[in-house]
Amino acid sequence: MMTQKNYATVTGKLSTQIALVSFALGTLLFSLHQIFPQEDLIFVLGFFYVLTALLVNGVVLLNLIHHFIFFHNHRDYFGVKILIVLANIPIAALFFYLTINHINLLNF
Repeated sequence: MMTQKNYATVTGKLSTQIALVSFALGTLLFSLHQIFPQEDLIFVLGFFYVLTALLVNGVVLLNLIHHFIFFHNHRDYFGVKILIVLANIPIAALFFYLTINHINLLNF
């Protein structure tokens, strides 16, 4: 049987793993696009990856916020996990900005 503390620990570990895998895959796709900018398949895969990552990380974030609100004894723990998930947003925004600028530079 899983106690609340065990559940909280498992939930927090899973959210960190999802955030790290999202970062790694996003970085890999971004790097591949920078190396092979003419490959449309990489761009399309990256686009669908971003949509999928938004959905998955959004669900994870909502779950963590729920736990943050209802597991009062573990607020510090879930607060840190929320920040880890949110850390992907500025990174994804930077990758998006660089990709769009890279595409614009190729068109001129």
